[in-house]
Amino acid sequence: MSASEDSGAPQGLKLEVVVLIGVFILALGLVWYFMSQRQQELRSSPAGLDGLQTWLSAEGVPVQSFAGGWLIDEATVGLLVVPVYDSALDVPRVHPRTEQELLLQEDEYDLYLEGILAKAAQADTLLVLPKWRSGMRLTGLAHPVLLVDPGAVEGTLRQVTGIDGARLRPATAPFTAFDYPAEGGETLRARIYIAQTFDAPGCTPVIGQPGRILLGDCPVAEDAEARILVLADPDLLNNHGLRLGQNAEIARDFMAARAGGETRVLIDYSPFDWLIEAGTNTRRERTWDDLRKFFGPPFLVLWLGVGLLLAMTLWRSALRYGPVRDALSGPGAAKSQAIAAHARLMRLTDQDGPMVADYAAARVAAVAAALFGPAHARQLGNEEAFRRFVRRRHPRHADRLDRVLTEIHRLPARISATEAIRHVDQLEDVLEAIADDT
Repeated sequence: MSASEDSGAPQGLKLEVVVLIGVFILALGLVWYFMSQRQQELRSSPAGLDGLQTWLSAEGVPVQSFAGGWLIDEATVGLLVVPVYDSALDVPRVHPRTEQELLLQEDEYDLYLEGILAKAAQADTLLVLPKWRSGMRLTGLAHPVLLVDPGAVEGTLRQVTGIDGARLRPATAPFTAFDYPAEGGETLRARIYIAQTFDAPGCTPVIGQPGRILLGDCPVAEDAEARILVLADPDLLNNHGLRLGQNAEIARDFMAARAGGETRVLIDYSPFDWLIEAGTNTRRERTWDDLRKFFGPPFLVLWLGVGLLLAMTLWRSALRYGPVRDALSGPGAAKSQAIAAHARLMRLTDQDGPMVADYAAARVAAVAAALFGPAHARQLGNEEAFRRFVRRRHPRHADRLDRVLTEIHRLPARISATEAIRHVDQLEDVLEAIADDT
């Protein structure tokens, strides 16, 4: 009985460790999945630009979606489209705590002014200003109450262009039409719901008119030579507005002209600048920072959990079960053989009473080893120490254990096999009750 319990315990521990590791890997996979799904949901939502990428690809315009992670030759980019889902650049996003706060959330993820200005200095950049809160993405309803605060959008416009007098113009009608002169000479008409336009001295209208610019060519803050295209209303290009009027035809015509030849349209969701001039070596493709980011938040918590799990596993296995014992040789095998020989001699000499007493001592020691581990079984495995433990931790079994052990020690040398079995059964019952109650 004791041997089977000792041999089964390490297998149970191994099963427990395997289950815990499996749960951890599953949790890590779920975290990665939900983080990637959130970004994908934004792109495929009414406020996203996945529809623009699909439409341009179908029309033969080279286009690529990019979320960062590797360097891109700036000479291969004809037009860099930077959608802004952040109403306050350089300000950390506040995570919503309630459903209402989530619906009214203005920022989907954090962007940085330095990265936008660096991109504008390296490639022809189209900055798409924010318009809708998260509620529009989540509900699919373009209601005026879900518009981003105009003051926040004006702040972003002024930061990027460096024009202090830049301001947004409110819509004067539910739908507004804008004429666009196409490359072929025809005039296309854009249609925008609750149009968001702007007025900024120094910006040249591409679509719209002075004072109410939908798409304008503007200066770049801190760079007198650079220019940046600013789209005030993302509904010209996003999944929600691309199907209105001739918005899709305007997007194809404008971007095909900008990305002509060997260049492409790059829809850049990354908060950092990954563009590099061909032939330069200003930035290595792999640095120690690339590895270090996997040990920072939120991965730091996961690594700490793995370390704690490993420490607990090693501590429990070392303290409770000790090193692996050789079952075929060594002192343990010799002791087992000596005990078996001693029991056989006692049976041959009709010493059944003392043999039951020796069996009781062995069973008490085995139960103590199972409860406390071999490391503590030497101190708590003798009968008196085990009785004190039971009186302290399991008082309802203490009297019964004392009575059974006292009766066993009072047995005469010669007893019948039936009586010996009866005392053994009583001892096993009380030891089993103590073990189950622990």
